[in-house]
Amino acid sequence: MTDAAPDAVPPRTSDAGPAPADAASPLADAAAPPPFAAPPSATRGAPSPSAPATPPPAAPGAGPPVTARPAGAPWARPLFGKVLIANRGEIALRIQRACRELGIPTVAVHSTADAEAMHVRLADESVCIGPPAARDSYLNQVALLSAAAVTGADAIHPGYGFLSENAGFAELVEAHGLTFIGPTAAHIRMMGDKITAKDAMRRLGVPLVPGSDGALADLDEARGVAARIGYPVLIKAAAGGGGRGMKVAADASEIEDAWRIARTEARTAFGNDEVYLEKYLDRPRHIELQILADSHGHVVHLGERDCSLQRRHQKLVEEAGSPALTPAARDAIGQVATDALRQLGYRNAGTLEFLYQDGQFAFIEMNTRLQVEHPVTEMLTGIDLVREQIRIAAGHPLGFTQAEVRFEGHAIECRINAEDPETFLPTPGRVSVYHPPGGLGVRVDSALYAGCVVPPYYDSMVAKLIVHAASRPEAIARMSRALREFAVVGIRTTLPLHQRIMADPEFAAGDYTIHWLEGFVARQQG
Repeated sequence: MTDAAPDAVPPRTSDAGPAPADAASPLADAAAPPPFAAPPSATRGAPSPSAPATPPPAAPGAGPPVTARPAGAPWARPLFGKVLIANRGEIALRIQRACRELGIPTVAVHSTADAEAMHVRLADESVCIGPPAARDSYLNQVALLSAAAVTGADAIHPGYGFLSENAGFAELVEAHGLTFIGPTAAHIRMMGDKITAKDAMRRLGVPLVPGSDGALADLDEARGVAARIGYPVLIKAAAGGGGRGMKVAADASEIEDAWRIARTEARTAFGNDEVYLEKYLDRPRHIELQILADSHGHVVHLGERDCSLQRRHQKLVEEAGSPALTPAARDAIGQVATDALRQLGYRNAGTLEFLYQDGQFAFIEMNTRLQVEHPVTEMLTGIDLVREQIRIAAGHPLGFTQAEVRFEGHAIECRINAEDPETFLPTPGRVSVYHPPGGLGVRVDSALYAGCVVPPYYDSMVAKLIVHAASRPEAIARMSRALREFAVVGIRTTLPLHQRIMADPEFAAGDYTIHWLEGFVARQQG
C-alpha cells in the first residue's frame, strides 16, 4: 500500500460535504458527554443537553448494564467531532449506532457497488472511494484518508477485516493527525506476526502449544523439533490466518511434504514463507478471551467465547460462555491474560485465542481488533464494546472495573452467509424479501433490506443472529425458534444449516471440538 499524503487522490464523489462550522458537536463544550449519554435528539450529531448520566435501559436479554463513572470526574474530556468508518455492511452499521448514541456524527465510505447500502443510507455523510474491488476502495488507504480530510473527520474506526489489523494504515492515520480507534501500530505489528506474538506471550507467562521457538531455519530443524515434541505436528505460516499456510504431518514420512506445501502457500498468500512448527492437538476446542484495556493501565477481560464450530477454519457458530469451561477456569486464564496485556501496555479491544484440551489452555494468536462475534459478549455482560473502543481511543479510562463485570445467562451467535447451505458456494443477488426474527433476547446485526443487492465482491456473511437466555438449553431453544422466523428470499443462505446444528444432540450436549462441524456437514451430505 502507498503511504502518499491523503490529498494525493481525492475522493471520487461526495454525497455530503463537511458539517457546517456552527453545527453542534461534542467538541463544542469543555465538558464531555457522560460515558453512557443518551442517544442524540432530533439534531443529528448533537448530544442532548439534558442527556441523563445514567445508562439507557438494556435491550432484552442483554444482561445488566455496567455503572458508569461520574460525569464530572477529573479525567472527563471530549470524544470526537466526527468518525469515519473504514468498512461496510453490518459492522459499519454497528459502529454508526455506537457513535450516534455518543452524539458523534459519522462518515460512511463506499465503493460504487455499495452506493445504495444501508450503512451509506444511515450515515450523516458518505463518500464514494472507488470501484467495487476491495483493493481499489476499502483497502485504498489514500482514498480513505482523503475522505477523512474532505469531511473533517478526526478519527477513523476500521471495524474488522480490511485494514483493521494493518499497522501501516494505523501509523498513517496517526501521522495525519487523526485518531485510529484501535490498538497502537506497534502492537498490531507485534501480534500480526505469529512468531513474534508467541515469543512475547512466552515471556509474559501465557501458556503455549509446544513447538519451535521461532521460525524454522530449514527442513532439518523441522524434523528435529518434531522428533522432540512428538507427532503429529502442525506447520504454520508466521504471517498466516484463515487456515492458509497450515499443514499437518502425521509422522516423519509426511514432514517434508508438509514443510514444502506450507511454505509455498504462505509465500503465495502472504508474501512471506516463514513457517513455524507446533504440536498438533487432535481434539481441542477453540476458545478466545475478550480483553479491553485503556491508556491508564486498566485491563479487564469480558469472559470467553467458544468458537469451535468451524468449517475450513472459518467460524460459523459462537457461544458465550463455553460449555467446556467452569467459572474457575475462566477466572484463571482471565487473570493470566490481563496480567500479560497490562505488562505489554496494550490499549483498546483485543482477543487472545487459545486451543483448549484436557483442561489446558495454549495460546495460538491475538486479534488486535473488534471480533465478528463480539455481540455474544455484549449480550452476556451488557457492555457495549464499540462504545468502549471509542471512549478508550479518546483517552478515557474504562467505565468499570473487573469486579463490576457480570456474566449473566448464555448467548449464541449464528453467522448467516449468502452461500448455498449444501455446497457453500457464494450466492450473491437481489434480496426480494427480508424479515428478521424478534422477541425477547433476540438480536440481528445485518445491513440487508428488501430490495438490496448482495454484491459478489466481498465476504459472504450477510447477517449475525444472536440470542441470549438464562441458560444454554433455553438459548438453543430460542435460537431454533429465531432461525425458523428468519426469512431471506432471493438469495440462498446458510439458515437451514444452522437449523440442523441447533437440532443436533451432540451440539445440545456441548460435546464438540474444532473438527466436529466438518464431520457433521459430511454426514449431512451423505
